[in-house]
Amino acid sequence: MKQWVAPKRPAEFAEYELIESILIGDFPIDSSLPGERELSELLGVTRPTLREVLQRMGRDGWIDIQQGKATRVRNYLVEGNLGVLSSIVEHKDQVSPEFTGNLLTLRFLIAPAYTTMAVANHPVGVIQALNGWEQLSEGPDIYSVFDWNVHHRLSVLSENPVFPLMLNGFKAVYHLMGKLYFSSDGAYQLSNYFYRSITKAAQLNDPNAAEHVCKEVMEKSGKIWRQIFNNDDEE
Repeated sequence: MKQWVAPKRPAEFAEYELIESILIGDFPIDSSLPGERELSELLGVTRPTLREVLQRMGRDGWIDIQQGKATRVRNYLVEGNLGVLSSIVEHKDQVSPEFTGNLLTLRFLIAPAYTTMAVANHPVGVIQALNGWEQLSEGPDIYSVFDWNVHHRLSVLSENPVFPLMLNGFKAVYHLMGKLYFSSDGAYQLSNYFYRSITKAAQLNDPNAAEHVCKEVMEKSGKIWRQIFNNDDEE
């Protein structure tokens, strides 16, 4: 059955199009946006709607708004917050391999931390989060969703609310890249090893073992990703 998608509200549409224009370079970093009247006409929205959008983008770090001056596009990768990360991921077609690699590096760095804390704080919850991995059918979509759910749950069980916020920031690209990752040789076996080993660490209430396994898996996962990127470059 066809998946119905609700049309964007004017503010959502305007924000999406403005961010898209920034990402593709129509409005590069340190450039000035057109005046309010011209920009509202270009986007086909009212000026109050545009002001709402600009204020939100200013809070996230996309633009710098100063009364009496032109609105400047900030260096959003340096000055932005988690809202910028979430918005970039919504524009998946504009996410460069380099940026994707940076997202993966972030995940490799934080996964051992939240996994270790989850096993230390809630070993039973960790076991429950991993329940069912042995029955998974091999398939990129199935494993991508399961892996996301496992890592998100581990981040919540860490009791550090920043970890799930960070993961939520790139959920869309996580699924997109997950399907690519699980089409690669060795990905299923590596994830199964992770699920099995973390389950055992939780059963033994051994956070140190969980940290060791997670670091090992993240390192090997990074090698798989480098192979994927190298193959893409060769093509």
